[in-house]
Amino acid sequence: MAGSTLIRDIRIVNEGSIREGSVLIKNGIISKVMLRSDPGYEAAVRQAGTSAEEILGNNADALLLPGVIDDQVHFREPGATAKGCIASESAAAVLGGTTSFMDMPNNNPPATTLSSLEEKYSTAARDSYANYSFYIGATNDNIEELRSADPHRICGIKVFMGSSTGNMLVDSQQALEAIFSLPGRLIATHCEDEATIRRNLAAARTRYGDDSIPFSAHPLIRSREACILSSSKAVEMAKKHGTHLHVLHVSTADEIEMISEARKSCPGISAEVCVHYMWFDDRDYDRYGSMMKCNPAVKTPADREAITAAVRESRVQAVATDHAPHLYAEKMQDYLHAPSGLPTVQHSLVMMLQLAERGCFPIEQVVRMMSHSPADLFRIDRRGYIREGWWADLVIVRRRPWTVSKANIAYRCGWSPLEGQTFDWAVTDTFTSGTPVVRDGRLTGLRSPARLEFTTHI
Repeated sequence: MAGSTLIRDIRIVNEGSIREGSVLIKNGIISKVMLRSDPGYEAAVRQAGTSAEEILGNNADALLLPGVIDDQVHFREPGATAKGCIASESAAAVLGGTTSFMDMPNNNPPATTLSSLEEKYSTAARDSYANYSFYIGATNDNIEELRSADPHRICGIKVFMGSSTGNMLVDSQQALEAIFSLPGRLIATHCEDEATIRRNLAAARTRYGDDSIPFSAHPLIRSREACILSSSKAVEMAKKHGTHLHVLHVSTADEIEMISEARKSCPGISAEVCVHYMWFDDRDYDRYGSMMKCNPAVKTPADREAITAAVRESRVQAVATDHAPHLYAEKMQDYLHAPSGLPTVQHSLVMMLQLAERGCFPIEQVVRMMSHSPADLFRIDRRGYIREGWWADLVIVRRRPWTVSKANIAYRCGWSPLEGQTFDWAVTDTFTSGTPVVRDGRLTGLRSPARLEFTTHI
């Protein structure tokens, strides 16, 4: 953990405004936030500088943001570390401005017991560059494990209401009712109706043959209807039991409207969207093919616009990645064999800033959706904002155009669908709990990862 650092004369994006100021970090904590509009600003900054071991200036082209909190990643450890591991993917995360992540349980073996979960925590404490938490996975028969999990120490319970990578489908109605009845837990769901997907897949195999299904059929196989039907079921159960339900990777306009309406009477219901649903739509399958195959599928331009509008209007509660690396050779297989998932955690913040440059939403909203709102939703202890007394999870971005290439991709899998894309903003510095883990766009070799702590969910 660094001693003290003064970040001076920089535009601070925080709590709905962009204001010039300076921030003093001491012993991992934001010790002082000084705004130029405050009386005595220059004197306060000079005084802060006398106690700082390091001063970061030259910030005319820079913004200071709270670190990104990504509530859905698949870092592939244990069981698939050729694709990625906690060390490699958390390094990519901090290089992209993500300072905290929440990792999913569909590993090999799956994290469906407290003992397997604690093994992941031990690995992260040793290897991670970012702050971390892990979901415990639900099954048809592990309700006692879920009941025993401490909601102050884990981010939530993951329920696959549609099958995806890892074969953790919960399809017992009795089990679902018991899970949704658990008090004080956040229940995060993957919502796709399995029966609908199977029917659609059978139809595609009949039409095209097993070897010739085009990737453009993916949003027809894992269809809008499959998502809407499953999300409707989850929302109705949450209403019935008063569940703190978090619907992950919402991909349709209908789900946005459904969840927005449900929140009027049940504010414990929330939605997450992923950045790739605002970056791609189904017109892009012919260009990217398997490289944009993910579950749920990227869907129509109308869905893309509805998701973007929901982010702009704060009608969703988190923007995340669902970062899911696979080996390039695996992804280059035919439709039935190419696995679903794409790596995005290194690029999610600059993607959102680029969307802001295009006028999709203001930069303040990027910070709200990627930092403030996830911190509020999960009730994370003292992270997600630039506030005195809070942990110094901070990111500096500068207006420095750069292009994604194999040379700068940090994912262990070594590829990205964004290769060749130029971004206007670059992440140059990242602090986790006050430790400078990234400087001038490179890892410093320092790290101070912390296990995320949570207050009790309603």
